[in-house]
Amino acid sequence: MTTTTVSGPTYREMLHPEQLPPAIRRQALAGSADELDPINLFNITWRGPDSQIRHVVLPKQLTGVDANIVVLTGRDFPSGSHKVGPAYTTLVEGELSGEIQPGRSTMIGPSTGNFGIGVAYISKLKGYPAIVIMPEQMSEERYQRIRQYGGQLDLTPGSESDVILVLERTQEYKKDPRNQILAQFELLPNYRFHRYVTGRSAIEAAQSYGNGRVAAFVSAPGSAGTIAAGDEIKADYPECMVCALEPKECSTLFNNGRGTHRIEGIGDKMVTLIHNVLTTDYIGLIHDDDCVMGLELLERRRGLLEGTLGMPAGSLDSLEGIFGISGICNILGAIRLARHLNLSSDDNVVTIATDGIDRYPSVLANLEKRRGPLDDAKLADAFDEIFRGRNPKDFLNVRSREEKDRLFAYKEQVWTNFGYTHDYLESMKSQSFWDAEFAKVGEVDAAVTAAR
Repeated sequence: MTTTTVSGPTYREMLHPEQLPPAIRRQALAGSADELDPINLFNITWRGPDSQIRHVVLPKQLTGVDANIVVLTGRDFPSGSHKVGPAYTTLVEGELSGEIQPGRSTMIGPSTGNFGIGVAYISKLKGYPAIVIMPEQMSEERYQRIRQYGGQLDLTPGSESDVILVLERTQEYKKDPRNQILAQFELLPNYRFHRYVTGRSAIEAAQSYGNGRVAAFVSAPGSAGTIAAGDEIKADYPECMVCALEPKECSTLFNNGRGTHRIEGIGDKMVTLIHNVLTTDYIGLIHDDDCVMGLELLERRRGLLEGTLGMPAGSLDSLEGIFGISGICNILGAIRLARHLNLSSDDNVVTIATDGIDRYPSVLANLEKRRGPLDDAKLADAFDEIFRGRNPKDFLNVRSREEKDRLFAYKEQVWTNFGYTHDYLESMKSQSFWDAEFAKVGEVDAAVTAAR
């Protein structure tokens, strides 16, 4: 592997920042007060300053299920989302290969939001110009954050579910060799980060609850990077059920459905290249407005929830600010899957809150414009529907060979159009392909350490 100068953590140091050289760890913790200090590269981790995995366990009065719903929280990553991790690893692996060169390369980030923010942020810290390609109907807060980090925006028509247009625009940028595509939907550093760092963090977070194992891992795929954590969880707990969530309005994995929706960051009308469908056991559908209403309840109407549930005032304050729209989607999917599988108090369901409320005030403001004034009676009814709803038809078991072949066919239909060969796609039908890609973590870590 050809190396260039790389400053930043290894995969192992992102999983265990407490193992950084003590001086770097101290500088990183102190530097978190200045978001644009490059030392924050060493704060890309699920762990807090106490070296514990940042997570919450949802109160059972809220979830209405016996299983423990364990939620890893991503808002405290640099840039405000865990998507900064794969943005960093994709850029750094490009530096190590020599494809990305300081002073020459421009970073191109195809995205629907958080990954694009991560690309702009990492590029700023490492001194590269960045262009983020996004649909034009995402939240204004996303655009503001990208501009704040010095990134340029190239907006394509449509919304979240029109990400194919983003990929098509990306092809134009590939014509200039100075442009380096940090292609979250297709490059495997995204898979490696989440399988190694997120997967092992999820395993550790669950060890303090129930039987200490992970009965299910739930994640709504955008790029399908995060759901790679399920591969690592299954390596320890083969019985773990991995569930991919989709908007009901755009049920592509479920039944080849198409449509627009409001859950930013997921539901992209395709099987992404890096989605290892071999380890996906279920697909679940979530109504997009359930997520927006759920965020309204947990963020701005917690007092109403506490009264409805008979909880003391302030009982839900620990949940303030830690969810965005896709995070609500994930917790609703985790709750409903626990109910669907009849999981017990011994069982742990792990999921992810990708970002926080700071990216969604405009989305909540739009909610009342669309639905009219939301009084307490309407919201109480909405709570029952959102948090206590149960529809077995919203979960599809995809463990059969027939279902795997269907998902592989979807993948091939998309990605042969973007230059990937039939043989390469066929190789993804073996778990050995994914395990070999994961094994490169050690090689990358050695190269990062040597360059640093």
